[in-house]
Amino acid sequence: MQLIINSRVYTDNSQEVDKNSIFVISKQNKRFVENAKENGCNEFVDAKDLKDHLDMSSIKVIGITGTNGKTTTAAAIYSILLDLGYKVALQGTRGFFINDERVEEYTLTTPVQLGNFSNIQKAMENGCQFFVMEVSSHAIEQKRIEGLEFELKIHTNITRDHLDYHETIEEYINIKNSFFTDDSKKLINKDDPIVKFNQTNAYSYGMENPSTYNVSAYSFKNGMNVMFSKIEDIYSFTSPMMGIFNIYNLLASVAAVDITTDSDIEDICSVVQNLAGVSGRMETVSTSPFVIVDFAHTPDGMKEVLESFNHKDIICLFGAGGDRDHDKRPLMGEVAANFAKTIIVTSDNPRFEDPDLIIEDICKGIKNQKNLIVEVNRKEAIRKAVELGRQNPDSVVLILGKGDEPYQTIYDKKFPLVDKDEVLKHI
Repeated sequence: MQLIINSRVYTDNSQEVDKNSIFVISKQNKRFVENAKENGCNEFVDAKDLKDHLDMSSIKVIGITGTNGKTTTAAAIYSILLDLGYKVALQGTRGFFINDERVEEYTLTTPVQLGNFSNIQKAMENGCQFFVMEVSSHAIEQKRIEGLEFELKIHTNITRDHLDYHETIEEYINIKNSFFTDDSKKLINKDDPIVKFNQTNAYSYGMENPSTYNVSAYSFKNGMNVMFSKIEDIYSFTSPMMGIFNIYNLLASVAAVDITTDSDIEDICSVVQNLAGVSGRMETVSTSPFVIVDFAHTPDGMKEVLESFNHKDIICLFGAGGDRDHDKRPLMGEVAANFAKTIIVTSDNPRFEDPDLIIEDICKGIKNQKNLIVEVNRKEAIRKAVELGRQNPDSVVLILGKGDEPYQTIYDKKFPLVDKDEVLKHI
């Protein structure tokens, strides 16, 4: 990765350096410093000091972290800011966007240090006043966000995920919380009992506990209608999106724009409805039969989606990724069993694991298996789910786990498979 500032080349690859370039030292490459010297490099800079080399005073960086909701919250902030007339860049799981144009396709949730600075530089070159980015737990632990100064840090929630990497839930929680230990402005979900944060410059939002931005009433009819208070004043917004968790996501987005701009909060609320939703996140693919595709791939994420449809006969299709946290699999099965009338367990991204054994792990959490269907072929499982939905007009088919991912990973190969496209084949 290279970054050019004032005609000087900054690189984190010791094989790319020469006497005229600057080697950027990070947690990932510090062992290659000697190699960089051998290749003629004479100048070095720590990643945390990159901010002293690139003037970022013209742009505000907003970072969002959490187990669930990062992508939707980031997309909502991006959408609101654009609709209010600001120039904005968005970086995250779905790619890199500048002023409503996709510049890069799917990428890491959070790139390495030079990648972040390079994208911020591109955003500034395009006149962006804001840079909205998702911040993963991997990025925090690996110090990929080192050197960035955030105008606002947002916390969505902390639940079980990525234990294949972080090893323990305690380590994962501590890493997420470490993002909020400094004095910078932060926006915290007050209803999350796990979060710990520095109280300095802290704002909060929530539904259950007293907070700066607090939901006072809501209803779901053709989307959502939400009333909330900010201190003593009452405001409201509407959205075609569904789910209690999206109330949190959208309230966080409204609060974030209120905190970081001079826009009137009424104007902010008025444009929330313009975001129809995010591809693969609680996305309505069909209304007859009623089919929704969502990225939920953790027990808590599944619970949030499933409990939003308690009034429906739920047909829930899901699997679990291979070479990842084994312990969450039966928990996912248990959550599905608590809410769904029919459960279809299938493959997710099995990677190097036997998909039948992954399914077996999931099914251990499903005590009553009378309405359980096991279909290892995800395409065939989706066909069966859609057919069942067609037979029951009171049902909702929830296809969970992969969202808008464009492929299925089997061993080290990626095979084209988009859940939404598979649904549409059978509508």
